[in-house]
Amino acid sequence: MATEIITFGCRLNAYESEVMRRESEAAGLGNLQGGAIIVNTCAVTGEAVRQAKQAIRKARRKNPQARIIVTGCAAQTAAQDFAAMEEIDLVLGNEEKLHAHSYRQLPDFGVNSQEKVRVNDIMDVRENAPHMVDLIEGRARAFVQVQNGCDHRCTFCIIPYGRGVSRSVPMGAVVEQIKRLCGNGYKEVVLTGVDLTSYGPDLPGKATLGKLVAAILRGVPDLPRLRLSSIDSIEADPELMELLMHEKRLMPHLHLSLQAGDDMILKRMKRRHLREDSIRFCTELRAKRPEMVFGADLIAGFPTETEAMFENTRALIDDCGLTNLHIFPFSPREGTPAARMPQLPRNIIKERAAILRGEGDKAFAAHLQAMQDSQQNVLIEHAGIGRCENYTVVEVKDAVAGSIITCHITGKTGDRLVARQADS
Repeated sequence: MATEIITFGCRLNAYESEVMRRESEAAGLGNLQGGAIIVNTCAVTGEAVRQAKQAIRKARRKNPQARIIVTGCAAQTAAQDFAAMEEIDLVLGNEEKLHAHSYRQLPDFGVNSQEKVRVNDIMDVRENAPHMVDLIEGRARAFVQVQNGCDHRCTFCIIPYGRGVSRSVPMGAVVEQIKRLCGNGYKEVVLTGVDLTSYGPDLPGKATLGKLVAAILRGVPDLPRLRLSSIDSIEADPELMELLMHEKRLMPHLHLSLQAGDDMILKRMKRRHLREDSIRFCTELRAKRPEMVFGADLIAGFPTETEAMFENTRALIDDCGLTNLHIFPFSPREGTPAARMPQLPRNIIKERAAILRGEGDKAFAAHLQAMQDSQQNVLIEHAGIGRCENYTVVEVKDAVAGSIITCHITGKTGDRLVARQADS
């Protein structure tokens, strides 16, 4: 019986779920009578934790004989909280979940909440092992983890306590993995990490994300498309900026960790940038590469946020030309400084989040409209569905998964484009 894995949260969690699938299978977890379910949790918001607990209870009702193992950031930061749930058989930490020996020990499941927990201090982890993962997203797009952890302490964020200190995968190991993926037919690789732009300082020499990207493009010349996941724009090094401006194999789409558009709120968040830094970053890149598309994370209703401060964040959507938004209603996380700040009423937070989502919807609709009647190179991920270089989803009839084709955009439907293959 195959082990079921339920994944919450970011692309890095999705990547690690594939590592867990491989490692747990190697440990024979699927041979357990009644089967096993692994829940890979997220801790970024209180809602994410609530959804994970809801999924755990549902999984137990549907599978009363299965072993339920819970791991991920929420399990790392609140291990005893999850251990107290009677539905759970074992709690594994973020480091422990990536190794087969953690799953081989499962026949002697603990009998009380203390014995159920196998979570070590994530801050003691100093290396980031290169885990090789194939067979992701139908041999079209693959995700490669190059960094984990975070050394910053944004006042709203619990993630450093779930992921540990920043640590990087050596460049040579990353290049070798991408060579292997490219050789196996993948046309696009996405670099992922918790704080991707902090890549390198823990490695020998003077490694940076820009140097890593250059090494990949140089070392894997047959890779058509390289993409970055979420980055912190203020940390982008000069070599990375140069590549983003001029390297056509580096895709023209960036998701930015902006969080707010008001300088006072950014200072209270303990961010490392100001409003003008975000605007300048987007303006400079778009001036050199007009096809560049920006997404962003924005938090609505941070403690002490006034109406004027909120309007600055709202205006940032236009000022930066953002089109793909992830809006987070502020959620106080126990143990963070922001949880001790004066909180806004929940109804105000929800109203502001809804306003930002509405602005995001308008911006994205305008983006789709601007792409009408254009020619786009599309990587087909599944039969008839692909993505443009700027990450926009497009429907193309009779297109073969794994191929890159030139398309003519003919319309849109909902949140995606419609295209036909261009005449050859």
